[in-house]
Amino acid sequence: MTHNELPIQGQSVLILTGEIYEDLELWYPKLRLEEAGGKVVLAGPDANTHYNGKHGYPCTSDTAIADMRADDFDALVVPGGFMPDKLRRDKAVLDLVRAFDAAKKPIAAICHGGWIPISAGVYKDVRVTGSPGIRDDLVNAGAIYEDASVVVDGHHVTSRRPDDLPDFCRELLALMSA
Repeated sequence: MTHNELPIQGQSVLILTGEIYEDLELWYPKLRLEEAGGKVVLAGPDANTHYNGKHGYPCTSDTAIADMRADDFDALVVPGGFMPDKLRRDKAVLDLVRAFDAAKKPIAAICHGGWIPISAGVYKDVRVTGSPGIRDDLVNAGAIYEDASVVVDGHHVTSRRPDDLPDFCRELLALMSA
């Protein structure tokens, strides 16, 4: 393979996981980022723990979120499902998102994944999209909501649902390889 086929070779991406994550919103980006040459780490509330997806597809965390540092990664992916509602109550998760934001590293959230950046307070005056179910939450957090398959604003990449995954991953990869 040539370098052009591996646009993010040598880069590391952290993907959050937990019980009842949205299966496609974790696995599609994970495989696409690995295909592009990235090293992907799955971090959940606990290390080496089995988590079930919303539709039954399992994953096992590589590590615990509390042990992660934004300095060790080039981007963060936040899948949706019911998982974000629980993870957004964890101070370590919020501190991690704030560190990615402060460093202007890509934060890619899809569907209900936007709940986590909302709770971290990083969406004020940021153009975003997300599941129609969290539109009010995004607006109330000070974000500028757009109904689009993908919205990129600075280092933030957001999408609405699994059908948007091709656009979501394409824009995240473009941002990471710029």
